[in-house]
Amino acid sequence: MYIPRTLEVHLAAASQHFPVVLLTGARQVGKTTLLRHASQPDRGYVTLDDPLVLQLARSDPALFLQRFPPPVLIDEIQYAPGLLPLIKLAVDRAGANGLFWLTGSQQFHLMQGVSESLAGRAAVLHLLGLSRWERQGRGLESTPFVPAPAELLRRARLSSPLNLKELYRLIWRGSLPAIALHDAVERDLFYGSYVQTYLQRDVRDLARVGDELAFLRFVRAVAARTAQLLNLTALARDADIAPNTAKHWLSILQAAGIVYLLEPYHQNVTKRLVKTPKLYLLDTGLAAYLTEWASPETLEAGAMGDAIFETWIVAEILKSYWHSARRAPLYYYRDKDQREIDLMIVQDGTIYPIEIKKTASPHARDAQHFRVLNSLGMPVGTGGIICLAEQCLPLTETVWVIPAWVV
Repeated sequence: MYIPRTLEVHLAAASQHFPVVLLTGARQVGKTTLLRHASQPDRGYVTLDDPLVLQLARSDPALFLQRFPPPVLIDEIQYAPGLLPLIKLAVDRAGANGLFWLTGSQQFHLMQGVSESLAGRAAVLHLLGLSRWERQGRGLESTPFVPAPAELLRRARLSSPLNLKELYRLIWRGSLPAIALHDAVERDLFYGSYVQTYLQRDVRDLARVGDELAFLRFVRAVAARTAQLLNLTALARDADIAPNTAKHWLSILQAAGIVYLLEPYHQNVTKRLVKTPKLYLLDTGLAAYLTEWASPETLEAGAMGDAIFETWIVAEILKSYWHSARRAPLYYYRDKDQREIDLMIVQDGTIYPIEIKKTASPHARDAQHFRVLNSLGMPVGTGGIICLAEQCLPLTETVWVIPAWVV
């Protein structure tokens, strides 16, 4: 069963304007499915997960490209970065667009090779798991999220409501298509296999991990701290590793599309703003599995109920930008007086502040810190409190109540 992805339209546009399109994202988010669905019959397909094909790509990349000529889709290009210089020569000779479609699950070394060999020749797109809009079959109608009243009302009109139980079931199972679209897939079995075959093979090997148990402890510590300020010292302590090792492993998880670091908003005009990023595990199902929540009900009622809700909201907003082939202008605000704003969307020179609250009855005081933005010298647009309310309604003249299912 194929679900239309928001990125489809932007993929077609990128292929018309660039000779190479690189689609990055974690394993199992649907990169190959999307590209094969969008491919014309004349586009070949080859995967470097095949050991014999990989050996040819590494030992004789020129022969590889003769055997698999463009237009072609090459899956998991990071296993043979030596192909990139030859792809550059091929596109320069051909002088045409849409020749090579590439996928990559690990950006750590791949992006360096792309920037060196394919600068100006490659469109780089990012894919995450299924967004709620895509699950509803409305992926092609999704647009980058901004809490402007007209946009909120459009989203409320097109999206179907979710109650608390339904929402946390979505959060608990996660957004990877193989489990999100098939209720019969057993959740613990799926994520157990995912951790073993992906996190403990691909990512561990990339990070040159010697102690497998320490790496698993580290990944679990990261999951337990989703939606919190990054604290490398605490992560290193929990995994019993050196802080430098924790920093390196975290950069690998970030490059592999597992972790997202939300940067703080700061300006040179003030020195009182916190400059530590916030940490998010991008798939809430993986986060719930790693932190051993056995059911959606225990997850919702437990100690991580609020953090996992915030993580899901941030991931959905991030998808709305990345799946529209846009940079995500997302930040958070926190100063040394402990005044914090969960999320800020900075677009066209305007700040849109957002609070994320696991409550069905938001209050105007939940948005009280929005006032500090007036000191930044930038226009402040409509703010929002994303929560568990049932309706999309104005709370004050400048703040709206936004149900989670509208995002």
